Amino acid sequence: MNNNDTRKVVLVGAGLVGMSYAYALVNQGGCDELVLIDLDYNKAEGEAMDLSHGLAYAPKDMKIYAGDYKDCHNAGLVVIAAGANQKDGETRLDLLNKNAKIIKSIVEKIMNSGFKGILLMTTNPVDIMTYVAYKYSKLPHRQVFGSGTSLDSARLRYLLSNYLNIDSKNVHAYIVGEHGDSEFPLWSNASIGIKPLLDVINEHNEFNFADLEHIYVDVRDAAYKIIEKKKSTYYGIGMALCHITKAIFNDSNSIIPVSVYVENYYGVDKMYIGMPAIINRQGIREVLKIHMNKVDQDRFKNSGDILKEFINKMDI
Repeated sequence: MNNNDTRKVVLVGAGLVGMSYAYALVNQGGCDELVLIDLDYNKAEGEAMDLSHGLAYAPKDMKIYAGDYKDCHNAGLVVIAAGANQKDGETRLDLLNKNAKIIKSIVEKIMNSGFKGILLMTTNPVDIMTYVAYKYSKLPHRQVFGSGTSLDSARLRYLLSNYLNIDSKNVHAYIVGEHGDSEFPLWSNASIGIKPLLDVINEHNEFNFADLEHIYVDVRDAAYKIIEKKKSTYYGIGMALCHITKAIFNDSNSIIPVSVYVENYYGVDKMYIGMPAIINRQGIREVLKIHMNKVDQDRFKNSGDILKEFINKMDI
């Protein structure tokens, strides 16, 4: 990858998710240069102006402007947050085909610029759209990945921290599989500090295992509840994308659950799915091989089968 030394981000899609990510980048000093691309150039330009006016209060200076796909040629990272929303009466497969065509078009324009950096996908359904981006970018799969279950895992850590009254930074727990209804938590691999979560539950009378199932359901259904109350979700994913960006540019080798390409992983083969991976300046350094019990293996395979079924039905 030739763009290892640039902390330049190109963001495609200046909607709520994209701009929540951009706002997090500015507040956390996540990059040196941020280019906004949107079908509505005026909106992108206005957003760039608005963000730039807050730089005096940001932790570091940053160049922010509206641009076009030519700006991707020397970017270290391109983040795609563009796509259609599901309409009334529209099936998930209809939405998939519509978004696949949009992503294909965007990726082709990105690659025509001579881009050789990392491509990060957040358009839903993110696992399948990441696969589409990989297919049409022809980049190495370590350089193409999606936000996956990074937000779901953050939600899990937040709810567990509230339940156990422990700082969420000391809660090590992951949601894996599809970023969707078939996702699930790896309870047997979760820990509080260095202590297994299941031991913590077992040793304290005020906690019980049934509550873990309620927490999982709350995580799985969180987006539905937020959408019901405020129409869409964007702050959480914006912060998750910023966290991933900093892991890349800081070459930090952070372990983050993202949508990654797996081969023969508990029966899931040659596709993208949410798993913890080590992320650095090269992209995906390594997908962690996690020990799963038989129940988790079956759930993971089921999640992969659901994604594979939709990929096989898609018109791409």
